[in-house]
Amino acid sequence: MENTSWPPDFTLGHGNATLSYESAHFAVLQRGMHLLSIGIYGMACFLGVIGNGLVLWIAGFRMKRRTVSAVWLLNLAAADFVFTFFLPLSIAYTALGFHWPFGRLLCKLNSAAAFLNMFASVFLLTVISVDRCVSVVWPVWCRNHRTPRAACGVVVVAWVAAFALSSPYFVFRDIALTSHNITSCYNNFALSDNYDTAEARRLYQMRHRAMVVTRFLLGFVLPFAAISICYSFVVSRLKRRRLAKSSKPFRIIIAVTASFFLCYFPYHVFSLLEMTKASASPRLKMALYLGIPLASSLAFFNSCINPILYVFVGQKRFRQSVLAAFEGAFGEDFLFSLSSKRKSRSISQAEIQMT
Repeated sequence: MENTSWPPDFTLGHGNATLSYESAHFAVLQRGMHLLSIGIYGMACFLGVIGNGLVLWIAGFRMKRRTVSAVWLLNLAAADFVFTFFLPLSIAYTALGFHWPFGRLLCKLNSAAAFLNMFASVFLLTVISVDRCVSVVWPVWCRNHRTPRAACGVVVVAWVAAFALSSPYFVFRDIALTSHNITSCYNNFALSDNYDTAEARRLYQMRHRAMVVTRFLLGFVLPFAAISICYSFVVSRLKRRRLAKSSKPFRIIIAVTASFFLCYFPYHVFSLLEMTKASASPRLKMALYLGIPLASSLAFFNSCINPILYVFVGQKRFRQSVLAAFEGAFGEDFLFSLSSKRKSRSISQAEIQMT
């Protein structure tokens, strides 16, 4: 997703020249990991375009009535679809041995789009989990206040926050020609061509640390905590009141939470390791060089699995059409597959308790 190594060094993956390890074992391992990354990139691009394109088409043109669920999934698909539009650039970048021939503007746009997608997707996934929690815990309040118009307002806040957090990557992203005649697309946090001075290095380290920590906290720790807490409340309430008609809601909750963790956690771990002093050791440099592209590709892969998770996970039969499956996902009954009878009963009980 990014290269945060020192511009004079160019020692870490994602656009920096090769490490000084010339052993045949390292070369084979390096090539294998990069081919695996390219494969994941390609699969994410193919599935992301198809899946998110279907969501945009159905939610934008086929839905007669806009629901709150449709607002969430439409914006989630829009974030993922914009990202997949730029993904071929990352595929080419990795395939060319981290040589960037596309110029400075596309270097900036590609990185900014990747992080815009990451923050927007994470925030929207968090909003969806909060919405589902509130819908189960306070059904009466939701019946009166949970409207598509209110959902649009929440979505605007999520997008503004995502733009604000991703804009620094457009500012700091830059290109440079290395001694190996490779053009690198890297993070120029000091906005300088000369990193020989102590001031430039201090500024680079400070901004690098601030960006990584902010991304880790706001892009992973807090959202993952919110998602885990919300879905814990949901599972607890559904089991206690036996509101779930089937096990589908629980399979969806497990799949969404697990995919969020597995897709994003490795990338944040490598990012935190890269800014530590221990990253100067040759072995860790090699691990980062091999691991960062793979971890980034896993984070990219999250952009293509959201339609699968929210539409098809938990389906026992696939004989229904794709269109019907997507339209079912946009309906409010999709929230937890609750029968109308049991849902009405829970609302009545809540109203009695409130009187």
